[in-house]
Amino acid sequence: MLQAYLPVFIFLAVGIGLAVVLLTLGLFVGPRRPDPAKDSPFECGFAAFEDARIRFDIRYYLVAILFIIFDLEIAYLFSWAIVLDKIGMAGLLAMCLFLGILGIGFVYEWKKGALEWE
Repeated sequence: MLQAYLPVFIFLAVGIGLAVVLLTLGLFVGPRRPDPAKDSPFECGFAAFEDARIRFDIRYYLVAILFIIFDLEIAYLFSWAIVLDKIGMAGLLAMCLFLGILGIGFVYEWKKGALEWE
C-alpha cells in the first residue's frame, strides 16, 4: 500500500528540495543594493500620505464583496454551461434560482447606494 504513494513522496521531496536550493541560491548570489526608494512604503504609485491604520469607508468593502460574489458567479456559470446537457431541466432551474437570488441582491445593493462614489 505504501508503494502506491512513493511517486507522491518523491514529487514532494524534489519540490521541497528545489525550493530550498533556489531560495538559498537567491539569498547568496542575488544583488544587494539597498536604496531609500526601495525601502520606502509604496502605495499605488505615490508616497503614503496617512497612517496605515485609518478607517476605510464601508463602501470599499461592499464593492470588494460584490466583486467576489460576481466573480464566483462567473466561475459557476462556466462549469454549469459545460455540463448543462447532462444535468437537464433540474440544473437549468437551479441556475435560474441562483441567478434570481443574485440579481435580487444586486438590485438591493444598487437601491441602497452601495455602488455610488462621491
